[in-house]
Amino acid sequence: MRCADDPAVDYRELVKRGYDRCAGAYAAARSAETQAGLELLTARLPVGSRVLDLGCGAGIPIAALIARRHAVTGIDFSASQIALARANVPAGRFVLADVMAVELPAESFDAVVAFYSIFHLPREEHAELLRRAAGWLAPGGYLLATVARIREDAYTEDDFFGVRMYWSNWSREDYEAMLAGLGFELLGSRTVGHGYSGTEPRRPEAHPLLFARKPAR
Repeated sequence: MRCADDPAVDYRELVKRGYDRCAGAYAAARSAETQAGLELLTARLPVGSRVLDLGCGAGIPIAALIARRHAVTGIDFSASQIALARANVPAGRFVLADVMAVELPAESFDAVVAFYSIFHLPREEHAELLRRAAGWLAPGGYLLATVARIREDAYTEDDFFGVRMYWSNWSREDYEAMLAGLGFELLGSRTVGHGYSGTEPRRPEAHPLLFARKPAR
């Protein structure tokens, strides 16, 4: 682990290229994950609801599970991941784009999910991303997202499925405050692991999973 403070490095491009290169290995590690916690959302959504998956990766397991009962749209800026998602979840709609730049119709989704994706953006952008997500949600819509437990300055690791990868995050309390500031009601939370199959030899992780609701009109 090393501090990500080199002005000569484009860390956004580092994340994009990293996921392009490790797409197959990362998808394989995620494929057997049952993703405990998604039921917090799916138990409340009527069949056919519109769900946006931010940082959808290869579409497994999240978009694939959602697509069984709902209309899922996934966004990712890794071309390799989007290609896999389109193959893995043919019923879904997948958009190659940066979540901080993509334009989507206001109030066009019933739910937004973001599993293991927010912390790949500079934390200075996280509040804006949540604001954008709130704008895409219909009144009364739901947000389900993994965040971090503690504040950490931006850093990189040299061997994330064979590539260098970047992380940046605030604390759980910070994210809860951001959501409250946007008017969200926190409906529940739980702790989830790293999201990889049990055979993946990586250190244990614990990520808060926050479930919140946008106010209804």
